Amino acid sequence: MNPHRTSGRAAAADRLARADRSRTFPPLPARTGARGLFAESWWGSAWLDALETTALDSARLARGRTYARDGHVDTINVTPGRIVATVRGSRPRPYSADIRLRILNDQEWDALLDTIAADPDQLTALLAKKLPRALADGETRLLPGPGDLVPRCSCPDHGRPCKHAAALCFQVARLLDADPFVLLLMRGRGERELLDGLSRRNAALTAHEARAHPVAAALPPQPGKRPEAREATPTAASGTAAEAAPGERAAPGMSTTDGVLARVALADRPRPPLPPPLPAPPQPGRPPALPDGDGLPFDPAALEFLAADAAARAYACVSAAGSPGLGAGRPAVHSPFPSLPPWEDAIRLTATAHPTAGLTSTTRALYRDLAAATGRTTTDVARSVAAWRQGGPEGLALLDTTWNPPAGDFDRARSALLAADLPSLRPRHNHLTDPDRGIQLRFGRDHRWYPYESEPGTEDWWPTGPADPDPVGALTALLAR
Repeated sequence: MNPHRTSGRAAAADRLARADRSRTFPPLPARTGARGLFAESWWGSAWLDALETTALDSARLARGRTYARDGHVDTINVTPGRIVATVRGSRPRPYSADIRLRILNDQEWDALLDTIAADPDQLTALLAKKLPRALADGETRLLPGPGDLVPRCSCPDHGRPCKHAAALCFQVARLLDADPFVLLLMRGRGERELLDGLSRRNAALTAHEARAHPVAAALPPQPGKRPEAREATPTAASGTAAEAAPGERAAPGMSTTDGVLARVALADRPRPPLPPPLPAPPQPGRPPALPDGDGLPFDPAALEFLAADAAARAYACVSAAGSPGLGAGRPAVHSPFPSLPPWEDAIRLTATAHPTAGLTSTTRALYRDLAAATGRTTTDVARSVAAWRQGGPEGLALLDTTWNPPAGDFDRARSALLAADLPSLRPRHNHLTDPDRGIQLRFGRDHRWYPYESEPGTEDWWPTGPADPDPVGALTALLAR
């Protein structure tokens, strides 16, 4: 056996097991107008009973119920022994709330699985997303009792629970209403793992019964009784044999088993067309705000921004692709976000993080961090950001590089400026400059004119204003500043 293949299978099984023991639920919708019981199932109500019997302040519970009802609880993650979510309160950044619950040990799980395997009705109820009372009230207790739920939150309120942890508990009750396997995951095992364990138990039970009761066909026929002929039942194999190609016959004495020939199973057959893709949303989504935390290996604000940028880029790609064409399919669409070197991509991110040109304490800190990470100065970063806002990749390229444009638009620009009674600019490479006034136009490879300005008599050029395909318009706007 190939050890690499074995290790690969083990790694894949380990990934499946980890995925089975972690479930993430999107934010539940607000319950508009609902003022009755929060949980609809008896087990969801039992979950809330465990919360309410240990709460020290009913006012906090009421505020938590309101938070949950109004949709203040964001994405919920459930793992063995722990439920985590961010809850939006009155402050800009949400708080991180979690609920702890003891997981069952191996002996308790064995007893629970034996109970389910011995009564198929209980498994049927679980698969129908119902929690049987007999199972919940059995020897192994599934539902939490008083004091079993341990709430925690990053907010300064030390109530037990605070309104944020209480809101999370109320939303978890709604998850339990929809799927009691969530409760089993909290207790330590995922749905796939649990069903696999039940399958092994059922297989062992079937094998044991088969050994205890041998098949009647193996027993000798009783005297005076004529063995009944087996009814011929059409099977997939017999149907396949009938459909075999002419001239092909089954081998003599070969027993037919249920199944189909491989060539029949893999044969081409008409398939229905795929449904049309869903239309793109009107705008890209925004990621939820992350809570502040001590000792995190990342900056929550930076992670929020990267998530928002990824959503914006995906939205632009989907929008550029458009709807599929008919017939031979749609033509290939180039990505609106070509691959960029690290420096250029860092400038793009910085320029789009705060699209206004004003310098604030936040942008200054961002420029300092980027300068320290790239070995540049904050002035270099600020100038590059201004160039990107002016013209994207082409604007950034014109900041540090020159090129010699061919005869044509560049030469005609000087005549156009003189005809418009604008100042005469001195040409050099792709620049038209008046050093005494501190103004300059740079001609890009995209045939647009990029205005720059500097203090008169210096060479400290800064991008100023948007690019313009008309040199007269670009210079007029520059002189009007």
